[in-house]
Amino acid sequence: MSSRHAARHARVRMMAAVATVCTLSAAPLAPRAVAADTPPYSETYRPQFHFTPEKNWMNDPNGLVYYQGEYHLFYQYNPNGNSWGDMSWGHAVSTDLVHWEQLPLALSHDDQEMVFSGSAVIDRDNSTGFGTKANPAMVAVYTSYRKDTGVQAQSLAYSTDRGRTWTKYQGNPVLDIGSKDFRDPKVQWYAPTRSWLMTVSMSAEHKVRFYSSKNLKDWNLQSEFGPSGATGGVWECPDLFPLAVDGDKKKIKWVLVVNINPGGIAGGSAAQYFVGDFDGTKFTAEDKGTYTPPAGTVVQDFEGTDFGSWTTTGTAFGQAPAAGAVDGQGTVGGFDGTGLANSFHSGDGTTGTLTSPSFTVDSKYLNFKVGGGRHPHVDGTATEQEPPPAGTVLGDFEGGTYGGWTATGDAFGTAPATGTLPDQQKVSGFLGSGLVNSYANGDSGTGTLTSPEFTLDMDYVDFLVGGGDHPAGSDHPTAVELLVDGKVVRSTTGQDDEALDWASWDVKDLAGKQAQVKIVDDNSGGWGHLNVDHVVLSDTRARPVSQETAVNLIVDGKVVRSATGSNSETLDWASFDLRPYAGEQARIQLVDLNTGGWGHVLADRFTTADTPAKSVVQRADWADYGKDYYAAVSWEDAPGGKRYMIGWMNNWDYGGTIPTSPWRGAQSIPRTMGLRTVDGRVRLISQPVNSVRSLWQPHPVSASGVTVEDTSTPLIGPAAQGTTLDIEATFSLQDADRFGLKVRTGADGEETVIGYDTTAQELYVDRTHSGAVDFDSTFPGVQTAPLRAENGKVKLRILVDRSSVEVFGGSGEVAITDQIFPDPASQGVRVFAENGAVRLDEAVVRHLGSAHE
Repeated sequence: MSSRHAARHARVRMMAAVATVCTLSAAPLAPRAVAADTPPYSETYRPQFHFTPEKNWMNDPNGLVYYQGEYHLFYQYNPNGNSWGDMSWGHAVSTDLVHWEQLPLALSHDDQEMVFSGSAVIDRDNSTGFGTKANPAMVAVYTSYRKDTGVQAQSLAYSTDRGRTWTKYQGNPVLDIGSKDFRDPKVQWYAPTRSWLMTVSMSAEHKVRFYSSKNLKDWNLQSEFGPSGATGGVWECPDLFPLAVDGDKKKIKWVLVVNINPGGIAGGSAAQYFVGDFDGTKFTAEDKGTYTPPAGTVVQDFEGTDFGSWTTTGTAFGQAPAAGAVDGQGTVGGFDGTGLANSFHSGDGTTGTLTSPSFTVDSKYLNFKVGGGRHPHVDGTATEQEPPPAGTVLGDFEGGTYGGWTATGDAFGTAPATGTLPDQQKVSGFLGSGLVNSYANGDSGTGTLTSPEFTLDMDYVDFLVGGGDHPAGSDHPTAVELLVDGKVVRSTTGQDDEALDWASWDVKDLAGKQAQVKIVDDNSGGWGHLNVDHVVLSDTRARPVSQETAVNLIVDGKVVRSATGSNSETLDWASFDLRPYAGEQARIQLVDLNTGGWGHVLADRFTTADTPAKSVVQRADWADYGKDYYAAVSWEDAPGGKRYMIGWMNNWDYGGTIPTSPWRGAQSIPRTMGLRTVDGRVRLISQPVNSVRSLWQPHPVSASGVTVEDTSTPLIGPAAQGTTLDIEATFSLQDADRFGLKVRTGADGEETVIGYDTTAQELYVDRTHSGAVDFDSTFPGVQTAPLRAENGKVKLRILVDRSSVEVFGGSGEVAITDQIFPDPASQGVRVFAENGAVRLDEAVVRHLGSAHE
């Protein structure tokens, strides 16, 4: 694993602001200008019934506890900016989990530590001595991150005034094992042993530890759980709680929630869970048995002495199937038989392709095993660097001067570089003999380089960029910025690589405006520099070189399906849905265009079948199948023994680049959790808290008994339109392949599709055309969740806010939470059916008022 990917996996929480995946075609940081006097909570995209701080960055919910009529929501918060940093605990309280009052900062970072995630309890017996039995202390148990060493340990703070003011314990830390990946303690009172129970993550080891204490200060290790289930990323923010199965209080099971990043079901961050038993010392997950993939027809199993009719380019795949690992490679596992395709020949530095003959698609699914690097295919990329687009050159940095560009600081020197600078790794990919290279004084140099003003009279600004991956808006960026009226409206970074590659900004919406390009190096740490060349204003979008390590399905010359490994030498099942391409000619292509860490792909056992194979990740259990539900934890001491859970409504893949200001980050709607037997297995179910109904406005609108066939039509009419809606709908299956509702529909095909696929038996949300999606390549796409119809019917509950949808399927068996950033004018709601008919038994649309009023 390269140091960059190792750092991303091991330091996601600390480095989130600079570890987001940087797109080569960044969208505006704030697509629509917000007037300086815009009242708080009325800004574009501002959620109206999900908690957001008035300003600044927020991520994980922390310290969830109910006390004296108040639900406390603490949260990871940067008091000093709209990007991750200076982690502290923000604070809000609510009496109903819907209307929130933001309170002053609770636990602040200081010169020695940042205050990472944790939990809070009420010390009713005064076991700590921090309060009295008459006035028990609220005690926060948090991870203190030592700035000087990077060590993560568990510490205490306490409050005796209902969480309004806090004192850090002088004996901190109370649990320190010297680890840099030991975090997010969830503490609760365990009555059978009259002791405190801590559930805490050994994040890099994919383990959860359980500790016991009588006084919250002295902790004894009880047991460990894991690795198990999905392990493609770090394990974080664990939670453990009991629930009755099917409402039977005599049948109790325990739920262990383990949030994972990356490697979630929809990519990036997600909330995984296990159902099992807890005996006060040890958690034992239910045995789910072994997995048998669907039977089918083997197309290619790589068991021969050569690739047969499959053809290769380059050298990465060698001349024949590999018999496991090749020279210099770690142990390869998970393949079938004795052979597989392996592009690690001569190491990660080689590239190439392996392509099947053309075939006619006559099966529903193509199942196969894949491993190796997690470098997805990105549409609009090229297989090699292309010539510069035609247009107006704003800077080619030839001739030994910066021309009219203005430099500040010492990073850029007095003139363009002519290639690699002293002590720098080899720089490549620039044009001609000159380029901008801010390594003039090593990574310690800082400064800016700004172009003369120019008119945006073409569709794109294209440029070559390499160097550090430190986004604009982070504490110390290395970024190329587009300024309009002095404000940053576009931004792109390097990818921690000295090779320059094309990046492109779509500036059609800024036509006619005056602009400047500003190259910013404000970073003196690792990869604290940028390489830039050939800035051109053009009507052609430049195509970057693909960095993929992928298995692709190609139809009509286009990649229509793609899968990657998970930065692992162990192969796992993947599946392509072939149904849309029935009767068409297709090819399978294994592609390795990556020369960095994990720059290889493994594949085996291509099999056509009637049902899809499922990967370990797909076979794991998930509290939510969307892109934007992470760090999910639950409240302690809720009235009536209820279990309410909330998650950060964002994803580390793009969390630092979502287009919101002056705040960034929202929490999901709190959910009532339960356990239900579904298809013979006990599953975690969720529904929005009932108090959402307090926001229902008068005069709901409804429709019933409507048959929809091969069309999309407005649901009910203008009365159903809106930006904040609570929709309940029940459909009866007929013969449609897909059906459902489209929300936030508007001009130019803008829509968020919430549908059901009858063949795959899946609920899905498609946000590909949901509004602003191009601020990160991982944002657009389709999220799916397994959902069987009950008695031929599919029930949906949909909460629509100004920048999100939360979809609950059936009786809460599955949920899909996705952020969306539509035009405020996109308010339509439509019902649709594809390739057949469906009956809409009933739909009720309720408008929701603002929780801020």
